[in-house]
Amino acid sequence: MTLLGHNSADLTVSITVRAFNSMTRFCDPERLEREISYPVGATIGDIVRDFNIPLAELFLILVNGRDVAPGCVGDIRLAHQLEDGDVIALSGPVPYSFGYGAPVV
Repeated sequence: MTLLGHNSADLTVSITVRAFNSMTRFCDPERLEREISYPVGATIGDIVRDFNIPLAELFLILVNGRDVAPGCVGDIRLAHQLEDGDVIALSGPVPYSFGYGAPVV
């Protein structure tokens, strides 16, 4: 993304990150929901890196309720750009899900 203007480097987006299931161990137990500001152009990959989450442990990432991890395992769109006001939900596999080897019906 190319930004125009002399002050574009100072632009930020404010997002909310929520952790569920096994992803809660990568967060402060007191704050499973956090509001964070990132520079414009930040991506899902930036969140994953900032939270030190191993990709192999991520199963589902929702951005405003929409799945950005469309594959059953390991196909996460880390390049998805964040927009102001986005709510990001992170989850590991849950019992009886494909991530645990259960068939999806």
